[in-house]
Amino acid sequence: MKILIGMDDSPHAREALNFVMRKLQLPATTNVVVASVAQELVPAYTEVYTGAPFYSEEMSHGVLERHQEIASEAERQLRDAGFHTEARVVHGDPRSVLVDLARLENVDLLVVGSHGRTGISKLLMGSVAAFLIAHAPCTVMVVKLH
Repeated sequence: MKILIGMDDSPHAREALNFVMRKLQLPATTNVVVASVAQELVPAYTEVYTGAPFYSEEMSHGVLERHQEIASEAERQLRDAGFHTEARVVHGDPRSVLVDLARLENVDLLVVGSHGRTGISKLLMGSVAAFLIAHAPCTVMVVKLH
C-alpha cells in the first residue's frame, strides 16, 4: 500500500499525520510519501499605479526552508513509527500538486487535514479537500481536527 499525506504547518495537518500513524491498521510494507506544497508568493497591489512589491530570493528561500522542515519532521515521525517514508517539497497550488503527485506516485490513499473553513473564507480560499475528493485518482481521507 502507498499513502500520500499532504502536510502544512497547521494543527489540521498534524492531526492527519497522527491519524495515519496511530489509528490506521496498515501493513508493515506501507510506503508513505509526505508532501508539503510551497505556494508561490503572489504580489499584492495596493493602487492601480503602484507596481507589485518585490519578493526577495531570501523570502522565497525562507518559505522553501519552512516547507522542508515540515516535510522532514513528518517523515521523521513516520519513520520512528516504523513506516517506510520519503518527503517531497513541491512548488505550486496544493490542489493540483497533490492530485498530480497522487497520480505520479500511483498512491492508494491520499490523506489531508480539514481546515474546516466555511462561509466567505471557504468561498475566497476554496477547499483543498473538496477539490481532492473530486479530482484525485485514488481514495481521499479528510481528517478533522478534534
